Parts: sequence; structure tokens; C-alpha cells
Amino acid sequence: MNPPNSEHGFFPDEVILQILSRLPIKELFRSKSVCKLWYKLTSDKYFIQLYNQASGKNSMVLVEVSESSESKPSLIFVDKLKGVYEKFSLDFIKDRVKVRASCNGLLCCSSIPDKGVYYVCNPMTREYKLLPKTRERPVTRFYPDGEATLVGLACDLSMQKFNLVLAGYHRTFGHRPDRTFICLVFDSESSKWRKFVSLQDDYFTHMNRNQVVYVNGLLHWLTGSGTCILVLDLNCDMWKKLSLPEEVCFGTGSRVHLLESDGYLSIVQISEAWMTIWVLKDYEKEEWLVVDRVSLRCIRGMVPGIFPISQTGQYVFLATHKQVLMYHRDSRVWKEMYSVETSSTLPLWFSAHAFRSTMFSCR
Repeated sequence: MNPPNSEHGFFPDEVILQILSRLPIKELFRSKSVCKLWYKLTSDKYFIQLYNQASGKNSMVLVEVSESSESKPSLIFVDKLKGVYEKFSLDFIKDRVKVRASCNGLLCCSSIPDKGVYYVCNPMTREYKLLPKTRERPVTRFYPDGEATLVGLACDLSMQKFNLVLAGYHRTFGHRPDRTFICLVFDSESSKWRKFVSLQDDYFTHMNRNQVVYVNGLLHWLTGSGTCILVLDLNCDMWKKLSLPEEVCFGTGSRVHLLESDGYLSIVQISEAWMTIWVLKDYEKEEWLVVDRVSLRCIRGMVPGIFPISQTGQYVFLATHKQVLMYHRDSRVWKEMYSVETSSTLPLWFSAHAFRSTMFSCR
């Protein structure tokens, strides 16, 4: 680091780094051309780690929107300050794709015309990686329609590596799927797939499949029954189950959603009049803590079709059929952040994902 009165300017390098680490990623890449010092500072591994840490405090909502059924979807990013942050396109992939999972700035996309073709990309840096086809997919016959039941993306920011998980029930042609649960894992370090098989009898709704959470190095999905969380440990390729709070398991007339909150696993329970937020404070002991209880009376008409998508300790993003709302937990204020301008065939929550901007390279 340079002293405050260094020849590079009035500010020490650390101050410059702190300022640059808070820029949106587009402006950050523009700043690289300002001078040789800024280019050098922003290319350093220390800065990349600093930027990724700072961006973790600004969780956003990513929504796929299409002008028509034949057009390529655009990505809209909604953040807590600007509302619609910016529109992005995935046209750099050169394929018609849909987003299947999001984790730490990377997206997993599947090809719409070519079943079994997957990409991992960073929409902010426009980098992408076409994953090699696995020989196992034609054999396993994932149900339904050749698509994996569960898709999970696990991105380790500290190690700059990722895993993609495809899991589904085996189905012999002409028969219903059996309990054989086949899991394929792509490792970015080896650039290879591996496979392991287990027995599972859980089912998953569309919302359960989308809300996969990567916390503590583990992938988590809420089962369709809402009684437990299915957990995948990628270090040993083992599935296990995590219990929910007793009040959640035995509650009636409510919906349960799985999210992440400032590095913790979180449950958001929505009933007719209340939204209750739980956080798993002690992972080993499976101790859940209620951190907030929010009245839904002022948005009562929206409650049947509202779904939480992303949250931090300060705010919660929720999606309805045509809107993205934000609830600020300190001020207890609701705010509309985005509304669909054109007629939409699918509700926004159907294609909404939690997102954060990072300098994570997928190559």
C-alpha cells in the first residue's frame, strides 16, 4: 500500500480500493481505463475478494421477462436503491436459454432448443462456459420431459470455483418414476461430471425447485410437503435432511419458502395476515430463531399470489404476478420496485431469482 502522500495521488491505495469496491460492475470496468494504477488495483486478487464481500450486502432480484413467446428474454435486475437497476441480455451466449439457478453472481442456463445443454455465465461480465454434455443424461431419463427435477449451482467465492448439480428420479420408458434419485455433479476445477445414486421419496413444487440456497458449503431445497429441507453435501456426495421449526411444520393455512439471509439459512412463512421470518442460527443443533414478524394487512389483496425471492437483515424482496415489492424491516415500509409494463403470460415469481453482482469468473 502507498502512504497518504504518495506520488499516485492524495489518497492511500486502501481508500481507493474501498471506493472502487462499491461501484456497480459496469462502472468498475470503465474505471480500469482511467489510469494504470486503477487497472492494477482492480485486477488484484485482494480487490476481487473485497468487491465480492461488498456486493454481498446488496442482494438483488433477477427477473426474466419476454416481449413475446418467440423473443429472447431480457434480464431485469431490481435493487434496494434504484429499483430497476438495468436491463441485460443473455445474447452473448448465442443460444435461446432459460435461467435455472443463481448463486453468487453466476447463473446456470439451460438451452431451450437443445435438451441437456447447460451453460454457466456471469451476466455482468458477459463471460460464459458451455458445459460438456454428460453421457449419463440420455440413460437416466430425468422426469418430467427430460429435465432435471432439481438444478443447483454452488459457487465458492473464496476458491473461485463452482459446481452444478442436476438431480432427478429415474424413469424407465413407459413407467412412472421410481425412488431411484440420480445426481450428476459438474466440477469446474476438473471440468468433468460425476454421478451418484440414492433413494428418495420427496417431491418438489416449482417454487421449491427455484429456491435452492447455497449456505455453509451445502445446497438446500425445501421439499414439496414443507416438512423438511433436503441438503446435499458436495464434499462427500451425501444427501441428508434438515428439520424445520415445529411451529412451521404444524402450522396450517400457510406457505413456506426457503431463502438465504446474510449467510444464514432462512425460512419465510406466509399466512393470510402475517409473514414470519426464521433464521437457522445454529446449524449443527438445528436451532431456528424468529427474527421478524410482519403484518400483511396493507397488502392483503396480494397475499395469495406473493412470494419472497431475496432478503438481507434489512429488507425482503417479494414478487407477485406483475410486481416486485420490497419490505424494509427497520422502517416497516412497503415499496413497489418494479411493475410489468406489458401483458405477461407467466407471473414474475415464476422466473425470479435472488442475485448479487460479483467478479466471479466462470471460465
